[in-house]
Amino acid sequence: MSHRVAILGPTGYTGLELIESLLRHPSLRIECLGSARDNPPRIDAEFPRLSGRLQAVGVNPQCEKIDHDAIAKRCSLAFLCLPHEAAMTHAPALLKRGVKVVDLSAAYRLLDPAVYAAAYGHEHHDAAGLEHAVYGLTEHARDRVRSARLVANPGCYPTAAATALIPLLRAGLVDRTGIIISAASGVSGAGRDPKPNLHYPEANENFSAYGIGVHRHQPEIEQTLRMLGGSADQGREASALFVPHLLPVTRGILETIYATPAPGVTTEALMSALREAYAGERFVSVRADAPTLRDVQHTNQVHVNARVVHGRAVIIAAIDNLVKGASGQAVQNANLMLGCAEWEGLG
Repeated sequence: MSHRVAILGPTGYTGLELIESLLRHPSLRIECLGSARDNPPRIDAEFPRLSGRLQAVGVNPQCEKIDHDAIAKRCSLAFLCLPHEAAMTHAPALLKRGVKVVDLSAAYRLLDPAVYAAAYGHEHHDAAGLEHAVYGLTEHARDRVRSARLVANPGCYPTAAATALIPLLRAGLVDRTGIIISAASGVSGAGRDPKPNLHYPEANENFSAYGIGVHRHQPEIEQTLRMLGGSADQGREASALFVPHLLPVTRGILETIYATPAPGVTTEALMSALREAYAGERFVSVRADAPTLRDVQHTNQVHVNARVVHGRAVIIAAIDNLVKGASGQAVQNANLMLGCAEWEGLG
């Protein structure tokens, strides 16, 4: 069965990645490319690599102005690759018209509007949407995603951290507090808009920490570990210090996570918990060695490894920030929402 879908805000890196996935999807067809610009562009002018490819499968490359009624008549689901505030406007309008939504912004990830406002610098204006949005960390939320109308697609850094830590927290193998996440991302994680620190002479052959203690993904990581990491131990909620870094590469995230292991916990115990949690998972690989960026770039994979070293648990997680950290996971969630095989369009 074929499902027609819309992509709103397709001119960013996540939009391009989403188009690439849907062009090879056997069951989802791009029906609408909706743009908030006054003069919507042709998507193949924005991304010449798409020239001829959309027309070859009957997709109009001309973006159109966002019209909720028109989308509802033509599409069963919409992917929102929009700024956070714009997503809060378009998601409820689409849901009201019966269109399911996968939101790739952060608009519906944080449960507490006050926490959202503190992290993103503006008030949340769709509290009703927060009440029924499902946090779509797919491997840990399948049943809820299948019945969801609105899925909040997780952030890239939180996806890697949560995938690596949740099985260890649930099994009680590492302490829930004092977790340190040292993470590094390629520059595409900052989006397509030009910024001085991402200018080639600044980013090339450079390595820098940023957003220390104030990065927007800090509260999302802690919320996710608390929601999905099992019951709190003696009332202690999971907490983590998140320190992001900018890598001079285009794409990919590598996270080195440090935690205190429970007494007697060994490397094999950590690895066994990860293997058991992800046995049979198509998009999570538990590695005998530490993964690298190159292992996961251009894939929807999370690669993880864990070991005990000098009394500390050291966990490594690698993903492609644009695929598993954004558009790939969005396709996974859309597949579940529409009754398709979860892996379709993702290799």
